[in-house]
Amino acid sequence: MVRSEVISKLSNRIRKKLKKSELEKILDTILNSVVDGIAENKASEWRTFGRFSPKKIKEKIGRNPRTNKKIYVPEKTSVKFKMAKELKNKINQNESCIN
Repeated sequence: MVRSEVISKLSNRIRKKLKKSELEKILDTILNSVVDGIAENKASEWRTFGRFSPKKIKEKIGRNPRTNKKIYVPEKTSVKFKMAKELKNKINQNESCIN
């Protein structure tokens, strides 16, 4: 699902009480707060959905597969997502109905 689909779905769900531009600002604020938290090395948890947390990836010596030359790969931060039990159960429940 892309951003515009999420905003349309929100708009339909609240029966157009807010303009789409207002919903875009709300969605931007939510996503920016998650990103800012991860940038500050803090986790962001949404009950019944999951937890976004920063994960440090250590520096290492990698290899260029074309030239087989060793290269230095610096430490970086990635995002780890742990799904909540409620979401996991809901997804697996739908899968069992399909099979």
